[in-house]
Amino acid sequence: MVKTLLAQVKEFKKSSILTPLFMLLEVVMETFIPLLMASIIDNGIQVEGGNIRHICKMGVFMILAAAIGLYAGVMGGKYGANASAGLARNLRKAMFENIQNFSFSNIDKYSTPGLITRLTTDVTNVQNAYQMILRMCSRSPASLICAMVMAFSINTKLASIYLVAVIVLSSILALIIRGAMKHFSIGFKQYDNLNGSVQENVSAIRVVKAYVREDYENEKFQKASATVANIFSKAEAVLAFNAPAMQFTVYGCILGISWIGAKMVVGSELTTGELMSLLTYCMNILMSLMMLSMVFVMVSMSIASGKRIAEVINETSDLQNPEHPTYEVANGSIEFKNVDFSYQNNGGEAVLKNINLSIKAGETIGIIGGTGSAKTSLVNLISRLYDVQKGQVLVGGKDVREYDMEALRNQVAVVLQKNTLFSGTILENLRWGNKTASEEECQHACKLACADEFIEKMPAKYNTYIEQGGSNVSGGQRQRLCIARALLKNPKVLILDDSTSAVDMATDAKIRKAFAEEIPNTTKLIIAQRISSVQNADRILVMNEGEIAGFGTHEELLNSNEIYREVYESQTGGSGDFDEGKEEA
Repeated sequence: MVKTLLAQVKEFKKSSILTPLFMLLEVVMETFIPLLMASIIDNGIQVEGGNIRHICKMGVFMILAAAIGLYAGVMGGKYGANASAGLARNLRKAMFENIQNFSFSNIDKYSTPGLITRLTTDVTNVQNAYQMILRMCSRSPASLICAMVMAFSINTKLASIYLVAVIVLSSILALIIRGAMKHFSIGFKQYDNLNGSVQENVSAIRVVKAYVREDYENEKFQKASATVANIFSKAEAVLAFNAPAMQFTVYGCILGISWIGAKMVVGSELTTGELMSLLTYCMNILMSLMMLSMVFVMVSMSIASGKRIAEVINETSDLQNPEHPTYEVANGSIEFKNVDFSYQNNGGEAVLKNINLSIKAGETIGIIGGTGSAKTSLVNLISRLYDVQKGQVLVGGKDVREYDMEALRNQVAVVLQKNTLFSGTILENLRWGNKTASEEECQHACKLACADEFIEKMPAKYNTYIEQGGSNVSGGQRQRLCIARALLKNPKVLILDDSTSAVDMATDAKIRKAFAEEIPNTTKLIIAQRISSVQNADRILVMNEGEIAGFGTHEELLNSNEIYREVYESQTGGSGDFDEGKEEA
């Protein structure tokens, strides 16, 4: 974990080195000041008649030492802030970039709220801890050591009180930190649940209001919030012992040194200036311990966060490019050879079983099947969103694992079940398919997808702003925009995963007609629940429980496939629900 996090310091190494150096310089200056003060008292004030010249000379040195210490402290703070903020930036960048490389199976391992927490709260914890480590973990130990050395050089007997105090206080702090860390580790995991509740509620606020579930959502949030508060309250309750333990030690040391030191001054074993210096060093030592205890508390909080951050950065995508990838997809032909697939690479239950399928370039293939029949799983293998456990998937005559993944996915356009638009204009959303597409090309793609019909009615037309998630357009409009976006890739294979379910049948028919006339050489795979959406396809694939139940033309399946025939009859007879037709079968 530590190695992973420190690897992100990168260009901020200079600031990370200068910070402790300036802090050490500040400590050195602070260490000299009590000696100069003792010299003023013993050799300037208490000598017979006083020594004004010596007092002024030492006073000037004290001012210089204080000024240098002040400058060093300011510069240490500046470089420390620069290094910690830079580390936070690099950690977020490293996580975000690695998330972009995740395969679908990698993404499945993490929840969206969990990733957001790691990118925000966890990084902030590590940032604060790193700044305290650079400043306090260099300043405090150095101050403690210097003060101890100077104290022992003045009087070993009195300095031994410090040593006992350090040992006692260190033992107490170790117990406190150990108890608090356990709660912090649990607490940060609960942040994921809290963020999940917030994200789900905000993104689905229209549904919440439509079903008048505000009270339920409030209660749900309060429970998640109370859980986090309870865990952190327990951690803080443990940390609360830190201040009393520190104060007890500080006042105990002051009393001990004052009592014994006063007797030694009376017995001429110690000068008044030396006693003043020892008391000053006492405060330096104990303040150093207090700062170290704060660092340890922050570090104990950040350890859990650091592990979560390192986990994301070190996550390796399950899908890798071959050593010598192919960059050109010859055509849109697709072939499945003895394919078995499971979402669990370690031998979980197979979602697809013994799939053998051959599709010619330019064919239009309809795919139907009940919920859970693995239709989406089948098409996800074509663009290599997942890898098969057994068998081969070939596109353009080559195994998809032989292609450069970016090149393959540019030629296999997928309109997923969940239609996602991003905040920005319609043109900006369309150019996700082709960032260099002209406005005329975007308009042509929208015409094929029948999206031009509603875009032209908008006041700003193609410059209309789309809200996050496409919340200001209807479901059918989102689907058509996503289809147009995919068409701009000019792919050799186009996959529509139930992507016309929200459009009316007349518009659906127009889209299919446009595809047949305008992109005849593109292989088209259309997943649908409506028989009418696929019955004019060249061939139709019937999926049932992860297996191919039938493959042929509409007429052939009506004559030979019982599942297809019963679904067709149920839909043309009334309900139009594929799963209902399947259950009746």
